[in-house]
Amino acid sequence: MKRDTFRFSLAGALAGVANGLFGGGGGSILVPLLTRVCRLDQRAAFATSVAVILPLCALSAGIYLFRGRLELMTALPYLIGGLIGGLLAGRLFKGVRILWLRRLFALLLLYGGARCLLG
Repeated sequence: MKRDTFRFSLAGALAGVANGLFGGGGGSILVPLLTRVCRLDQRAAFATSVAVILPLCALSAGIYLFRGRLELMTALPYLIGGLIGGLLAGRLFKGVRILWLRRLFALLLLYGGARCLLG
């Protein structure tokens, strides 16, 4: 059990580092870690990632706000859109086949990687 706790804590720490450094993105690291390192099934990994990332994002946002780096009014439209998208996707989540969830996640990672490399 101690070994599992260490592995799970390490996965969380890596997600936290990504969130702290990049202002988000811990979920993109956490989902593969949850499936491979922690051996969760894909659906459980997606859901658990959201539960873990929420407080990490809140903590990162608080730090950025405290340091004067957070533009709340700029973020507001994204927050509203994200809430709507999250509600819709949460309702659709159960009905989407795992294969398509994996493919969509992979496309999201590829898109993000390409944007970082090219832009």
